Amino acid sequence: MDTPIKNINDLKIEIARLKNLEVEQSVALKLRFNSPSAIFATAMTLFPKSPTVDGVKSAGFFNQDFLGLISRIALPLTLNKTIFKHSNFLVKTLVGLLSQKASHYISEDAVGGIWDKAKALFNKYTKKTPEAPAYYTKGE
Repeated sequence: MDTPIKNINDLKIEIARLKNLEVEQSVALKLRFNSPSAIFATAMTLFPKSPTVDGVKSAGFFNQDFLGLISRIALPLTLNKTIFKHSNFLVKTLVGLLSQKASHYISEDAVGGIWDKAKALFNKYTKKTPEAPAYYTKGE
């Protein structure tokens, strides 16, 4: 409220101003929801994109790469069918929620980095020792 209300006329003027504001806002809302695509766009604003955390590309459902989307479905399903097979409903729900959150850290870059580290470690332990040249023989 910008101006203080001192008498009945000020009150009537303020009521009229608020009614006009209500009409303007209802027209704006009708324009915003005039088509299915506008309704969908408005609904998608309820799920904002969260900022990247520790190098994770994105935390939104539709902004993950293919491996991240697959892990969102496969990780809870696999855990509940194997490790937590005979658990109750609450444990399975908790595992599902936690694995959904953990799937944000699974991306093509993360899996590729782990694969490269494992390959380097494997190559490090499987290196063959160099053999002596053939022209050196024992006893000569």
